[in-house]
Amino acid sequence: MRFDFFRRQSEGAVVHDGSGAPPRSRGDAPGQAGYLSATPLLDPQKQAIGYRLAWCAAPGGEAAGTAAHLRALVACVAMHLNDRKTGWRLGRTALFLDIDADSLLLDELQSLPPENVVLCVGPEDFAQPDVQGALLFLREQGYGVMLCRSQALPIEAELRALVTHFDVGSGAADIVAEVRGAQVPGTAPVRLIATQIANWEEFAACAARRLEIFVGGAMAAPQLKKTDQVLQPESLLIMRLMQMIRRNDDVREIESALKHDAVLTYQLLRHINSPAIGVGVEIHSLRHAVSMLGYSPLFRWLSLLLATSNARTASPYLMKQAILRGRFVELMGQGMLAAGDADNLFVVGMFSLIDQLLGVPMEEVLAKVQLTESVQQAILARGGIYGPFLALAETCERDARDAARLSEALFLSAEQVNAAHLWAMAWTQGVNTSEAPG
Repeated sequence: MRFDFFRRQSEGAVVHDGSGAPPRSRGDAPGQAGYLSATPLLDPQKQAIGYRLAWCAAPGGEAAGTAAHLRALVACVAMHLNDRKTGWRLGRTALFLDIDADSLLLDELQSLPPENVVLCVGPEDFAQPDVQGALLFLREQGYGVMLCRSQALPIEAELRALVTHFDVGSGAADIVAEVRGAQVPGTAPVRLIATQIANWEEFAACAARRLEIFVGGAMAAPQLKKTDQVLQPESLLIMRLMQMIRRNDDVREIESALKHDAVLTYQLLRHINSPAIGVGVEIHSLRHAVSMLGYSPLFRWLSLLLATSNARTASPYLMKQAILRGRFVELMGQGMLAAGDADNLFVVGMFSLIDQLLGVPMEEVLAKVQLTESVQQAILARGGIYGPFLALAETCERDARDAARLSEALFLSAEQVNAAHLWAMAWTQGVNTSEAPG
């Protein structure tokens, strides 16, 4: 068997314009007729540490077999997350890719950093000698291997050494104990991952067993919270500031209100000056920010701070998901809508999860922050000019099955949607939700 696929290639290069928006490709990635979806992998503290990527072929462009889907998926990811100029853009985040015997030796795998890729293989393929040889070579290159849908770790020490991650299904206590008991002392521990949980109560049980958990399917919906919580003082102040901006109050009055919370002032200026925002000029005061950029970006930044203002009780995953969704929705609208509309799209994406983040009913939030009618239509009914963008982002968060229909209605190509999705994932890496007010 010949393993000669680790040759660096130059195709798929992209052109950056410095705007922070997805680059224009010099040509579509091979097999671009499809939409990617991303299932988050959470640690027991609900931090997103990886994504399991899948490819949903567009109607009329069905690609036969796992290999063709994987080729299209990897080419798309490499184009937008690992090009020659920017390098790998997801930090330590791991990507999980489903493979079979026919897709192990795809040239495209070379375009992703091995230390950030885990290959998911089923027991039937894993049992084949040729597959075992290929996996051994891939492990030597640094790729991880997750054995899926198997009842136990391999008995043979050589095969067991290939497995870095193990699918424990629903995370039943007896299966977890058996797999952990089968691991050899002195060797690197196999990371156990629950892939088949149905609700957040099961998540809690798996977290108590120190498992990592995929939260796809029905779990993609945010965890419902009790609605008897009260808004935190930080949240109320941010809402007051947003209301003042919406009324176009004088900047001196807004500054005066902001001075009541030195921590919030620091957080806002730190965020505006962060690399993720990329203003280009150091902003040293609220008045400076308004004079340089106007009220619309300030409203957008405050919406981000509002999403992270309940960090003591909101899950890190949900905060990151709201930020990612806001950026995803915004990027899809860039170039189609005016700049002010793009800021509104970011607010739409963020506010679609704000009730879950703050633990209060959406009606209470909207009563305190007077959003425009078009923004409220999108949040409450997925209607108006912004609603279809939000609906498209939500289906890509799940399984992308409705992505083709929704994107065609917006005159967006699959390539544009995928680029926005991946660039939003990368952008959120530069937003630190742990530095929220309070």
